[in-house]
Amino acid sequence: MSFKPFRDVLPSGLRVVTVETPHLHTALLAVYVRTGSRHETVANNGVSHFLEHLFFRGSEGWPDTVKMNAAVEEVGGNLNGATTRDHGYYYTPLHPSHLRVGMDVIGDMLTRPRLTDMEVERQIILEEMLDEVDDKGRDIDLDNLSKRILFPDHPLALKIAGTRESVKALTHEQVREHFARHYVAGNLVVTAAGRVRHSEVIALAERAFAHLPRGEASVEAPPPVIGPGPHFHFVTHDESQTEFKLTFRAVPEQHEDYPALQILRRLLDDGLSSRLPFEIVEKRGLAYSVHAGLDTYHDTGLFEIEAASAPEKASQVVAESLRVLAALCDEEVGEEELNRAKRRHRMLLEFSQDSPGELAGWFGGTELFRTPETFSHRADLVDRQTAAQVRDAARRYFTRENLLVVAVGQKKGLKALEKVVAEARLPSSAPSAVSAARRG
Repeated sequence: MSFKPFRDVLPSGLRVVTVETPHLHTALLAVYVRTGSRHETVANNGVSHFLEHLFFRGSEGWPDTVKMNAAVEEVGGNLNGATTRDHGYYYTPLHPSHLRVGMDVIGDMLTRPRLTDMEVERQIILEEMLDEVDDKGRDIDLDNLSKRILFPDHPLALKIAGTRESVKALTHEQVREHFARHYVAGNLVVTAAGRVRHSEVIALAERAFAHLPRGEASVEAPPPVIGPGPHFHFVTHDESQTEFKLTFRAVPEQHEDYPALQILRRLLDDGLSSRLPFEIVEKRGLAYSVHAGLDTYHDTGLFEIEAASAPEKASQVVAESLRVLAALCDEEVGEEELNRAKRRHRMLLEFSQDSPGELAGWFGGTELFRTPETFSHRADLVDRQTAAQVRDAARRYFTRENLLVVAVGQKKGLKALEKVVAEARLPSSAPSAVSAARRG
């Protein structure tokens, strides 16, 4: 895994990253931009996502969107895009011999968009947003709810798609202002991965992004730290299951504790033999599934556990999850289990080298914020972690003060769930009472 990308910076300031894997039979083109809901305000919340939609309404060179999509599809592609809290990206798979078509289309989309049909897209986005709210218009999305509590009065708390009020009020001028500020050379990374050649990618990028203006990378205000928990937030919703998320504030990928957190994630959720699925699903039948993951930004991170269960079992699932976490804080993991997690981590990184999408995201997406390390370096960092280091990381982050539990569901079992959170048996540096439960 001594894999290294080619990286160049064009005279305009545009970064171009190429990951050559000649053994593959496909290619992927992706353009990453450092703008998302984190770069918005309450007044223009949702503008990054709105802009993403408008790009697919055509450009100066491709005013007919049917012809624009057909040109890419004829060479094995499929235009797509996504907006997150801290960045957006536009991508398509391609046949390696037709990289120019994809580069020309995406380049024109992102540098000369027509930004038309705004009212049609507004209605589409308002429909899309219905997935996150109930019939009363209240937010029932666990991710939105937890971010709002974790990052009060900070852009990371803003919804990616915006609110109904902000989207309805967005003007064409606001969209154009956001485009002019963030879609500049210093804020984009053009990436190609697969059976591609760096020299060709550089030439194609120079041509396709010739209209891209110069400009600096976006900047972000550091996220705040909320008061000590445990914190609990419950929204009533008349569904057959109660959904909940346990979140612990953690660290970004470049932090020295991150490799230990990656091992903890695999110990907790990496197949049916890992601790959370075994204890909660296989052994006790409390839920159909349970998941643990790391959500990282360039300056912070979150360790999350998410599940859903019958309302009367919700408190048991949370209690069992906390018991499993406490065990990792109390005792060092055994050598066999630790080595299995390390082997799995290295193997899955090796698998990533067969995926142009994974390669583009690792080297191109990361390039927006910092110089990415190689797969080998990341695997070596994880391999060097000892059982004591893993336990110490668990003790640092899986604490009562650092716990947030957000739940959405029926009131049935609420008191029991609230009690479990208040009495969370986790390491604590100081006595702390649960914050007042907020009910929607």
